[in-house]
Amino acid sequence: MSVGMMNASGQVRSCQLVKPVPMTLVTSRYLNHQKGLPHVPVPPLRETCESYISFLEPIVEEDELKQTKQLVEEFMKEGGVGEKLQRMLEKKACNTDNWVSSAHYFENRNSVVIYSNYSIVYPRMAFRDEQEHISVCVTRYFETLPAENFGGNPLCMEQYSQLLSACRIPGLETDSVMFHGKNSNYITVAHNSQFFMVDVYNSDGTLLTVDQLCVQLKRICNSSEIHTEPVGILTTLNRDSWSKVYLSLIKEQTNKESLSAIERSICTVCLDRAMPQESQEFSLCDFHLVTHGGGSQWNSANRWFDKSLQIIIAEDGSWGINVNHIAADATVTMAFTDYLVASMKKPEMMQSAITPSPMPQKLHFSITPDIRKVIEEAKRSMDRNIQNLDLNVMVFDHFGKDYLKARNLSPDAFIQMALLLAYYRMNKQCCASYEAAFQRMFRHGRISLVLPTSSVSAAFVKAFDDPKKQNTQKINLLEKAIKTHRENTNAVIRGHDIVIHLYALNMQAVENKISMPDIFTDTSYNKFLDFQLITSQVTSKTGSVVVQQVDDHTGYHGCYGVYDSHFVFELAASNTYKRQNAHHLIQAVKDALLDMRALLEQSPRAT
Repeated sequence: MSVGMMNASGQVRSCQLVKPVPMTLVTSRYLNHQKGLPHVPVPPLRETCESYISFLEPIVEEDELKQTKQLVEEFMKEGGVGEKLQRMLEKKACNTDNWVSSAHYFENRNSVVIYSNYSIVYPRMAFRDEQEHISVCVTRYFETLPAENFGGNPLCMEQYSQLLSACRIPGLETDSVMFHGKNSNYITVAHNSQFFMVDVYNSDGTLLTVDQLCVQLKRICNSSEIHTEPVGILTTLNRDSWSKVYLSLIKEQTNKESLSAIERSICTVCLDRAMPQESQEFSLCDFHLVTHGGGSQWNSANRWFDKSLQIIIAEDGSWGINVNHIAADATVTMAFTDYLVASMKKPEMMQSAITPSPMPQKLHFSITPDIRKVIEEAKRSMDRNIQNLDLNVMVFDHFGKDYLKARNLSPDAFIQMALLLAYYRMNKQCCASYEAAFQRMFRHGRISLVLPTSSVSAAFVKAFDDPKKQNTQKINLLEKAIKTHRENTNAVIRGHDIVIHLYALNMQAVENKISMPDIFTDTSYNKFLDFQLITSQVTSKTGSVVVQQVDDHTGYHGCYGVYDSHFVFELAASNTYKRQNAHHLIQAVKDALLDMRALLEQSPRAT
């Protein structure tokens, strides 16, 4: 990985180069265990259906639940449609590496910005002076990446090979993704909403030195114009609109070549203008910068949001990455970025190369009046979407995982109960919720869904503020809810994801043109999938924070990191649904955590 520093006048300073590590796809020695990974099992039908009823209990009315139980019994009966769909799914599982479809990543036709991509925000870099501008260029990585395991079981490493040299391609009905792997030997650099190809290898196969890269960055900053067509803003459009414009663009050969160059690059490095913000380690502006660029007047056009990986660096030291979710899930990307940041802290001086580097190649676009109109529409649409984003971040420093582990309580399950309690206090009802977990113990494993809302957790949140309940009763309910959540999490990680199982059975009916079973047209099923609280734990070794995508209507989306003496929360929602308020919810989470600690300390068990 190479680092060059540049000041506002375009002067590039020589600096230390982070020790390089090779960039390829995940190499064969890390994929040796892939063939030995088990396939995702198809859960037993009856077990899934019984769990389904259990998870419905706290979120539907009694009469609805009674009707749904009848529909489930009909669905499960011997020789019924449920068994037929189950056999079809089991047959599919035997003929594919992973029956869990990844098609849902393409189903959302909203803009990928805010609604699909996620971002990781780093603590600000400490530059030598305020005007230094750092460009981080990933050139080599995976050769030093160790194979991961969980509980002694190897994990699927495939997602790491998809982070670089990949791009989402817009389609009229559905998008696709292209992985270019080892064929890429250059990065794309975005500056002033223009794009440049920069080779990161010399003709002899060696990496660019820091001096060579500094020269390239200086050339880009000197040649990029301030007033130009902001083509990158088109990638912020909803997928239907963007796919039509994309087809119009590629009719012209220059556009087709420039688009292909961006799509095939290792990654995109975005050199941004600094946005006004508070002077603290983490500012909300940092999160907005990395998530969407700040709007059409700032850096939103200095992006290519379809790229699997964008590294974003602003002049004031704010920086992070923006990731297209089709490439990899946040836990994988966080491991990648933790490695990235750790490498930056181990500088190594490298000798300058004698061979001059070729000039960065500016990518040109031919923009018609019609496309120019769409660019203006994209600017307005992006700014509206940003206005609708309610994004909040909180560092909770009153206690952390050490406090909870000393009481033999799972920190993750404790936080999930606090989230449910906060939501219940705000809305006076329980909601469907899920926590994202990985299924990487299986071949091609991605995300699975753990359901924190259960009859057990509902009993806890309803009892917590009940003055008629004794503290010992409340603690018993809390411990039972935590135990249940841990059991459910372990079951899901090992392949029993009832949400995905039911969805797959539903899709078997669609694909095989079977009349849709009543269980899937029932109102209870819609409520089961109407997730109002969607969270995940992604903890960083370097203090980074994940910003998850949000729904454009209802629901809170968030991420949290668990540390020895503190937690970090990110919660977001759409302002289009007036009953939602992410700021109020994150404060309610803080209150819930403090009240739950107070409950523990009031009990003799805390001694």
